[in-house]
Amino acid sequence: MNEAINIEELFGRNVFTVGKMRERLPKNVFKEVKKVMAEGGELSKTSADVVAKAMKDWAVENGATHYTHWFQPLTGITAEKHDSFITHPDEEGRTLLEFSGKELIKGEPDASSFPSGGLRATFEARGYTAWDITSPAFLKEDAVGKVLCIPTAFCSYTGEALDKKTPLLRSEEALNEQALRIVRLFGNTAAKSVGTSVGLEQEYFLVDHEKYLQRADLIFAGRTLFGAPAPKGQEMEDHYFGAIRERIGAFMKDLNVELWKLGVTAKTQHNEVAPAQHELAPIYESGNVAIDHNQLVMETMKKVAGRHGLNCLLHEKPFAGVNGSGKHDNWSMVTDNGVNLLDPGYTPNENIQFLLVLACIIKAVDTHADLLRQSAADVGNDHRLGADEAPPAIISIFLGDQLEDVVRQLVSTGEAKKSKKGGKLVTGVSTLPDLEKDATDRNRTSPFAFTGNKFEFRMVGSSDSVAGPNTTLNAIVAEAFCEAADQLEKAEDFDLAVHDLIKEYLTDHQRIIFNGDGYSEAWVEEAARRGLPNIKSMVESVDALLKPESVKMFERFKIFTKTELESRAEILYETYSKTINIEALTMIDMVSKQILPAVVNYTGKLAKTVLAMQEAGVEPNAQRKLLQQTNALLEEMQAAMEKLQADTAKAAALKEKEQAFYYKDTICADMVALRAPADKLEMIVDKELWPIPTYGDLIFEV
Repeated sequence: MNEAINIEELFGRNVFTVGKMRERLPKNVFKEVKKVMAEGGELSKTSADVVAKAMKDWAVENGATHYTHWFQPLTGITAEKHDSFITHPDEEGRTLLEFSGKELIKGEPDASSFPSGGLRATFEARGYTAWDITSPAFLKEDAVGKVLCIPTAFCSYTGEALDKKTPLLRSEEALNEQALRIVRLFGNTAAKSVGTSVGLEQEYFLVDHEKYLQRADLIFAGRTLFGAPAPKGQEMEDHYFGAIRERIGAFMKDLNVELWKLGVTAKTQHNEVAPAQHELAPIYESGNVAIDHNQLVMETMKKVAGRHGLNCLLHEKPFAGVNGSGKHDNWSMVTDNGVNLLDPGYTPNENIQFLLVLACIIKAVDTHADLLRQSAADVGNDHRLGADEAPPAIISIFLGDQLEDVVRQLVSTGEAKKSKKGGKLVTGVSTLPDLEKDATDRNRTSPFAFTGNKFEFRMVGSSDSVAGPNTTLNAIVAEAFCEAADQLEKAEDFDLAVHDLIKEYLTDHQRIIFNGDGYSEAWVEEAARRGLPNIKSMVESVDALLKPESVKMFERFKIFTKTELESRAEILYETYSKTINIEALTMIDMVSKQILPAVVNYTGKLAKTVLAMQEAGVEPNAQRKLLQQTNALLEEMQAAMEKLQADTAKAAALKEKEQAFYYKDTICADMVALRAPADKLEMIVDKELWPIPTYGDLIFEV
């Protein structure tokens, strides 16, 4: 029997919400907190102490014993160091529970133990975490107990950002400042701020924990490095939106409960295209909070999966031959008085503010297509982007028929007199209603698609933090807004100037608009003719960070310094090399200790069978042919492994960028060469002798 769940009671139970602050703080302190949240600045020391005590009291009442500054270093995951609330015992041996404003606002983790790209030397350890007042504190509960988690930014002793959150917050402020200039031009004096609204669709795989433990590649690399296709994959299209199996449903139920308690608005759940693949999507939130919550979603998925004897795989391509996983980043901009800058209205051709915002975004994406592509680059995504399951590695914008027609009119004649309407979809069944039809279809092959009142950036990988992509997106749009506002604010005839500017931007940057099939080879050729970049791998994308235009833009809006960008480039190269090195060593380990011995065992038994049949006077033609085939593949696998071992040793002597490209060009090719005979052998060797669970075991037996 399923127990009833009261979502209203559960939701936000473990969050120190604005409502809880209102209840627990004096009015003057609460007012100060709200002002700092909305306008920036710092809390007074007195108010910080009051907030800290209220936060501690709430946490302790709910069972917490420790607190932590929860931050997002450049590892791409979160970090935390727990401190208890206890103080030094008094003469009677009693202790009090205390938490000061100073402890709330500032922490001091070891900065040299996290990736810094040269910003911190090993002997220079000091770093600081700073409370992000705009993201609510929350309680994490697991085997360690309940811990008060305080979202924080992380920077070095010398002031550089060592995390994902700090640049994101900087980019949000830059976008706010420039977007306000745009809305002011159209007479909106009531809005005090413009923020991003973000919804992140999270794809993931679930596999049985016991089978997971038998796969060293899943343990060390997060993906299968070997594996022949199962007899059935996703070709029957029967898993997508299919009935959710009991075991998976139990996981999803517990996952929802845990997320609702954390204030995460988990709303949609379903089976995805590939067997064992699923998706969770929340309701839209402010960009900063949505990204914090997505980190919690990924952590909670892994934790809850363990309770159900499952493992959650967030790698972009855990299984060859079936779809990988992404994270669709739905992004829009909204004023604090409720105006969505990407809402075209019923007649977008007449909505001049929307058309200017749209033109600026088109300009931004075209100007910085390589930088936006880089923002979604990670090692796992190299296996996914460009395959017929995910957006291509070429950045383009899908607008849909309605907006593309408006753009065409503006470019060709200078004005748009009409816009296409959706109309009615007639079902043809008397008992079914006719449906209001959208003015445009969707395009799942587009990396950056307009979907009604937002853009959907579909390139982001499932395991990646969305802080990087949104930092870049905010930055390039802020730049485009700034350049537009610079012209329009000094225009003598605003109506004429904005009309001309929209036409100019759309004319100059229309090459980035593409409504067709992004999977087709014809588009690759057409994109090349248009001069659009086709950056196929993570390591090839890194240079975009250090282009003079990129450095100038990021420094202009105080999002990154050149030094911070150089550090991130170094970290990206290092991360790529380390990841591929781990995969290569894992393959060598699995072949040496598991696959080779299993194949040798099988060939030994096969050879004995051949000899026994010959002695019995039976000609073993089929067995001899099978033995020869197996032995040839065994020799091929041995030679491929030896080459991978030798090349991996060579890679160790190389430095940064050169090393990363060597791993991409040489080691990855060696790994493909080693996998090929191993996967063929899996189809030959007796299943009882094959040492690791197969694809059929992993994705169909959950």
